[in-house]
Amino acid sequence: MTEQQEYRVLEVRGVVELREYAPWVVADVIASGSAEQAGSAAFRPLFQYISGANRSAEPLAMTAPVIQQPASERLAMTAPVIQEAAGADEWTVSFVLPSGRSLSEYPIPTNTRVSLRAVPGETAAAIRWSGRWTSSNIARRTENLRRVMAEAGWQESAEPRWARFDPPWKPSFARRNEIVIPVRRPREGSED
Repeated sequence: MTEQQEYRVLEVRGVVELREYAPWVVADVIASGSAEQAGSAAFRPLFQYISGANRSAEPLAMTAPVIQQPASERLAMTAPVIQEAAGADEWTVSFVLPSGRSLSEYPIPTNTRVSLRAVPGETAAAIRWSGRWTSSNIARRTENLRRVMAEAGWQESAEPRWARFDPPWKPSFARRNEIVIPVRRPREGSED
């Protein structure tokens, strides 16, 4: 079974989970185009990296999720295979690497488009759904997630990221998709 990024559920509010993520390491590629185009363009160099296109020629296990987010802002040090936007049409697509190693213990990529980064642990709100990965599905789920976060008093601390857990050939009704937003809880940072 594919290793999945570890987290602990702290609280559940309807379809939304408040999670605590342990630190992790990702391989990133920034790609341009629509979210779908960028995800496809970034997948190949990331997959080649874990297949052994690295200085050690060491294959790494595929893990889940693949993360994508807009790359318009400097990336927070938090993400799974994640996709995020870098500019109007730029996205960061990330493979979460297998756990159990520090950043310096992973092989160095041979493709200069692939970079590695350590992500500190974080608290985040997440919503999961099955189905197609469309703009309307993403917008609707993000709006629902932000509504629940506001009701709970969880403050958004970084941009949303989109996590995909299944290969594109899996039927859409059986796919696991998530939107994850890092948060600050009301009492975090207080002197209680």
